[in-house]
Amino acid sequence: MSRDRTHRYATTVEWTGNLGSGTADYRAYSRDHVVSAPGRPPLAGSSDPAFRGDATRYNPEDLLLASLSSCHMLWYLHLCSAAGIVVLAYRDQAEGTMVEDEGGGGRFTAAVLRPIVSLAQGADVARALALHEEAHRLCFIANSVNFPVGIEPQAGLTI
Repeated sequence: MSRDRTHRYATTVEWTGNLGSGTADYRAYSRDHVVSAPGRPPLAGSSDPAFRGDATRYNPEDLLLASLSSCHMLWYLHLCSAAGIVVLAYRDQAEGTMVEDEGGGGRFTAAVLRPIVSLAQGADVARALALHEEAHRLCFIANSVNFPVGIEPQAGLTI
């Protein structure tokens, strides 16, 4: 008996930046919007400040990078758990590069994940580091983007 392996997701993005005259002029509106999904708290979004956005809100580029990072982390934690490796802390300071083209568009050209993992005493540090490659291979988001995603992991034992 085969199981359906198709997953569907739904979000709502609502522009909240009409300052009274809509998009009558490029400078007349805010880029603010709210991202929501059923049963979850709203997420305040805007564009990057380079594109007249609000620096206090998440922009699409932040969210893409966060999606890559969190997908990798969740796979990694799963793989460590299955391998009997106890992870006590995980932190990733990911970075991405986007380049604008002459026509005003652009694209991400690369991302680098830099997870730092604290392991319980007795953990196999070499195996823990190697599991990052497997997590990367399995990550749904990394498998969906058309630019390279590098992994530069660090792991250490907690004293």
